Amino acid sequence: MSNNLDLKKGLNIPLKGEAAREVIKTVSAGIVAVKPTDFNGLVPRLLVKEGDSVLAGSPVMADKMRPEILFTSPVSGTVAQIVRGEKRKLLAVLVKADGKQECVDFGAKAPTTAAETKDLLLKTGLWGSLIQRPYGILANPDITPKAIFISSFSTAPLAADTDFTLGDSLLDIQAGVNALGKIAPVHFSVRKESYSSTPFHKVENVVSHLVSGKHPAGNVGVQISHIAPIQKGETVWTVSPLLVAAIGHIVNSGKLDLTRKVAVTGPAAEKPAYVYALPGTPVKEIVDVKGDVRVIGGNVLTGENLGADGYLGFFDDQITLLREGHEREWFGWAKPFRPKVHSSSWCYFSWLTPGKQYDLDTNLHGGPRAFVETKCFEDVTPMDIFPIYLIKACLAGDIEKMEKFGIYEVLPEDLALCDYVDPSKNEIQAIIRKGIDLMIKEMA
Repeated sequence: MSNNLDLKKGLNIPLKGEAAREVIKTVSAGIVAVKPTDFNGLVPRLLVKEGDSVLAGSPVMADKMRPEILFTSPVSGTVAQIVRGEKRKLLAVLVKADGKQECVDFGAKAPTTAAETKDLLLKTGLWGSLIQRPYGILANPDITPKAIFISSFSTAPLAADTDFTLGDSLLDIQAGVNALGKIAPVHFSVRKESYSSTPFHKVENVVSHLVSGKHPAGNVGVQISHIAPIQKGETVWTVSPLLVAAIGHIVNSGKLDLTRKVAVTGPAAEKPAYVYALPGTPVKEIVDVKGDVRVIGGNVLTGENLGADGYLGFFDDQITLLREGHEREWFGWAKPFRPKVHSSSWCYFSWLTPGKQYDLDTNLHGGPRAFVETKCFEDVTPMDIFPIYLIKACLAGDIEKMEKFGIYEVLPEDLALCDYVDPSKNEIQAIIRKGIDLMIKEMA
């Protein structure tokens, strides 16, 4: 087990639009959405109907396969609409807030056993905070993981600064860590470069790790691969520091509070900064979208295209705005000099200006083509795997080779940079997700 990780591989994308460390507004949403699509592996069952009154913390849906897993409303008010898609698939439960924010009182009490912690998370709706690896699915309450992993920082492009967003929530984070520690040992990673200034180095009752390196050094999956790699038959859980603080707030106050500082970032953001908002808040109440702009919940590598009429996700503490790129470029890659284009290789002259930030858009600068084998995937993947062979195994649907080349260790986000550097323009994350879905289907 390593307590000091110095990762050499990776890539930081120099994107314009980092959020200033200031909160410019607080959003009091009129409508808040609870979205089952935020939770991978959830088969939702409705517990409310339109017109029902709910409190913050009242259950609105449950998992059909494990009915004890509840999902609760983040606000008090009235169920305004049940949104369904094709084949009556449940897409969202819309709750009209009454502005009073009356909460269910779960009782302020620190759990003393694993059973008490699980019970608290299940009834408050915070069980969905736990992500189970392998496969990145909703955690199974009947399983005891070998460890729980928390990364206190993110290295993703323009990611929210957790020192700013959660620096004043240290008591809640400590309470959340203490509760989770009743279930399994907690591994807590801190950025090495800012160890002395970050408040998170004060967190106790954890196995601490100092991590340095380029993105994806902040990914919890990358950290797990170096600290305690997942073998076949093993299970670990992960949880974001944002939701550790929410768990600790329940422990300390007995009430559910999912309010968070959301970083509004990206080249198309008029004023990159932070806003207070709840998960499920309509995007149009958080940002003013003008022109042909893509609204991404999360970062540009792994985030979801929310659209101007979408809702902030349960796990999101960032919104990124990028202009849609529809223009075709004369001569394209054949131009000898392209000062506005960033390259991960030495193809262009961006390596001469390492401190420059780029006003990038969504343009792919080309379409999918034959799968070219290069060393670029290995250069941005700081894990002990062969990404090119894992990707090919997923494409072929070969379960034995997927196991051999590390499918248990990765989620699509861990190979997100492969999307960015791939000269063949393949959607690597989609390929990995397809492989994981096949594993879930065949290995169940």
